Order: sequence, then structure tokens, then C-alpha cells
Amino acid sequence: MHRNPDGYDTLKAAGCAPIKLWTRGVPVEPAARAQLEATARMPFIFRHLAVMPDVHLGKGSTIGSVIPTRGAIIPAAVGVDIGCGMMAVRTSLTAGDLPDSLAGLRRAIERAVPHGRTPGKRDRGAWATPPASVDASWRQLQRSFRRLTEKYPRLERSNHYTHLGTLGSGNHFIEVCLDEADRVWFMLHSGSRGVGNAIGRHFIELAQADMRHHIADLPHRDLAYFREGSEHFDDYVAAVGWAQDFARCNRELMMGHVIEAAGSVVRKPFRADLEAVNCHHNYVQRETHFGEEVLVTRKGAVAAHKGLLGIIPGSMGAKSFIVRGLGNEAAFCSCSHGAGRAMSRTQAKQRYSVEDQVRATAHVECRKDADVVDEIPMAYKDIDAVMAAQATLVEVVHTLRQVVCVKG
Repeated sequence: MHRNPDGYDTLKAAGCAPIKLWTRGVPVEPAARAQLEATARMPFIFRHLAVMPDVHLGKGSTIGSVIPTRGAIIPAAVGVDIGCGMMAVRTSLTAGDLPDSLAGLRRAIERAVPHGRTPGKRDRGAWATPPASVDASWRQLQRSFRRLTEKYPRLERSNHYTHLGTLGSGNHFIEVCLDEADRVWFMLHSGSRGVGNAIGRHFIELAQADMRHHIADLPHRDLAYFREGSEHFDDYVAAVGWAQDFARCNRELMMGHVIEAAGSVVRKPFRADLEAVNCHHNYVQRETHFGEEVLVTRKGAVAAHKGLLGIIPGSMGAKSFIVRGLGNEAAFCSCSHGAGRAMSRTQAKQRYSVEDQVRATAHVECRKDADVVDEIPMAYKDIDAVMAAQATLVEVVHTLRQVVCVKG
């Protein structure tokens, strides 16, 4: 490992592109390092991989990694939660404007935004009858979706229209936060929901099928790829672009419903457009780096071009950050997408109890039951250490602490 004075360390294994890690003071699990090395063996990696301090083992590729490629895309590296990301808005409210009991505000948000898993035959995480706002947004997305499903009709059977404007489950959340001046922010985390999952899975399978005669030559079958100019390359780029549009629209719709829900509880006129950020952290797009056009896949990483605002959330019960990119070219102008898991969901449930969850989130109005123990703050890395490790990638604009958290 070579230690660079610019804040990162370089790992160079035999037969691999260099791997630059912004992980000083943050643990990197051996399985994640092995997964990074497997990706770095692919022949079309451009210059090096960039690894963010929230790095941990992922499905398809390592979460917290930035993968620049020339002439090829790895669908499993983008993953199935295409366009997943964050949105935050600052309001004109302050802490004193919030009700003394925040339970009513939490319930209002939970009623306004479908969330959670599917119990039996009824999906409480989807709309039974989508509101007019969803109808209007879906009409804007529908034409491009029809072009996609004409060639890939399987995607029509996915949840798309009824998932637009909904949260999901797992680590997706909606929060009411206070910044360093006690100003109220609304923040949420979600992506392209069922339709993004369907797109991701379908094209991962296509890539593996296209490479069926060479799959054994890959470091892992999840590294199956489309070559630029091949049958499915352009279709995949178009499908991912559409899913990213869906994800961004999904967050905007949810935010509108959160603002309306808060207005029904606070009962004081307020603005919610004083500052706003909406950013992906699971996606691929064309960018220019080191004077060349490349495809940049950010798997659990946020664009941090110079001056660009982004969001780095902590865990349930820990602070979060609105940041401004420093445009660090060595990191392909990227930063972490959060704190990053320190242990798997299964490990967290085995190690911690509901009582632990209650204590860890005592200052937050949120669920405190067995189904969210895997999201306990201790299951994540120390957000302060994560931020210190990427001091050359971003600067902090606002520090947020949550007072309400809605989980799926």
C-alpha cells in the first residue's frame, strides 16, 4: 500500500488497475478489498478505481466505489437500485416552530408517503390509487418507458406507475432535521423502486447471457459487461438514463407530499425552497476526466464536482451533511454516499436488541421495533471518521441532526 500525501492510499495488486482509497481511519473489510481487486482486473478500467470511506461489500460490485471505464459498462456494478439517491430542502421554519410532540408529524408523513414491504397480497409501499401529482409526472415518463417496453416487454410487468412517489424499505428513509442554526430541513433517500430493480435485473441477466461462452474467464459472473457497439449497450444506457429520471422524479414527488404533510401539522405558513439538493448515488453517466470521455459508474458514491452540492447522510440517529464538492480529479470528482455499513443486516440483528435501538435513537421520533434493528446506528461506520477521511473531496456546508425519521 502506497501512502499519498493528498489524502488517499494506493493499492496495486498483480494484474489489477491501481485502487485509490480515501479510507484513512476507517476500516475496510477483507471481502470488500477482494471484491475491489476483482473489478480492477477488468481490462477496460480507465486509470484506476476510486474508493470512498463508506466502502463495504456489495452485490455486483463494492459499495462506495467509483468505476471509470472505456468502451464497456458492467450492469451489476450499477446494480438494481438504479438512480437511488438523496434529496434535501431547507425551510423557513426553525426548531421552535415544530410541535412539542413530534409523533403527529411523523404519522402525517407516514400517511402521505407509501412505504414499507409487501405483506401478503397488498403492497402498503405502493399507491392503491395514485394522486393527481403522480399521474402528471407519470405522463412525462411514460412515452420513453413505452419505447423501452416495446423491445423489452418483460419490464411492463414491473411496479412503475404505482411506485412513483413512494419510499420503499431497507435503508430508505424520510427525515425532519435541524441544522447548525436550528433551521428545519426535510431530507429523504430513495431511488427507482420496482421498475429500476426490474431494469437492473433484466440487463444483468442479458449481459451474463451475452457472455455465456466467456463467463468462466471473468473474476466473477457479476462482472459480465456490455461492450460499446454491442447489441444491448445502447439499450442499457437508455434504460438506465430513464430509471435515473424516474428516481429523481420519485424523490421530488415524495418531497412535495412531505411538505404538504408537515403543513397540516405545523399550521404555520412556510417556504421549503430556500436551499435544495437532489443527487443520485447509484448510477452511470458519461463524463470527461483527465482529458478523456469515460463512463463513470458510481456505486454508492456521489458526484463532487467543484462547487456541486451533495448530501452525505449518517445513520438512523447520527448526523448528516450537506457538502460542496472540491472537484478532486483523482477521485473522479466523487465522495461517499453515507456512513457505510460496518456489519451486515443479519449481524446487526444478531448483535443488537430492540432495547439497544431504543437507547440509540432516544433523541429521534421514529420506529423502535425488531424490524428496524438492522438499521441501528452502531451497524454503520462512524460518520465523523468517514467525513475526516474525505476532507480532500468535499467541504461541509451544513451539519444536520434528525428529530423525526420515517423508515419503511
